[in-house]
Amino acid sequence: MTQPSRAEGTTFYCAKNKGIPVTFARTQDGKKVPIIRWVSSNYFPPPWTAQRRCAEVSRRFQRNYDNGRLRRIKTGTLRGEPVVCAAMNQNSACTDNTLLFTLKRGADPNTIVRRLFDRRALAAGNALNESASNSESSPVDIDFDIYLQNATTDSIDDSASGTSNSTSEAGIP
Repeated sequence: MTQPSRAEGTTFYCAKNKGIPVTFARTQDGKKVPIIRWVSSNYFPPPWTAQRRCAEVSRRFQRNYDNGRLRRIKTGTLRGEPVVCAAMNQNSACTDNTLLFTLKRGADPNTIVRRLFDRRALAAGNALNESASNSESSPVDIDFDIYLQNATTDSIDDSASGTSNSTSEAGIP
């Protein structure tokens, strides 16, 4: 198999921390960055358990990364549902190919993304680009490379404690 061409080999995977499935990114320099803690298992009925969502979303992060589409993370709407997706640039629309995960119907994707991602990394290096209004409901557009550079890492046992909040509104497909 070939290594991802962008950023020399970041890989995405699902691992458990304290019994909770977590989507992680492992950067070329060995940083383990928790992306999403899948703490809610009651959003979708079986078979969409927290573990299955973690594995599927990790796979979607990797696929988009390998295809060069994970330069940004954006919120949007797809088939009438709020979604979080990968994007090549600020003007890219969410599509089936770039979908990372779907949110609970009626949820505000912008507020949820602000809760899911490490606030210190979003604040550092202008990783988070928002409209001039800067309100909680402003569309979110995260420069993912800058985000990874500034995110808090967890060096022991893929620990994700304290870096992300609940994903009770997050789900798949």
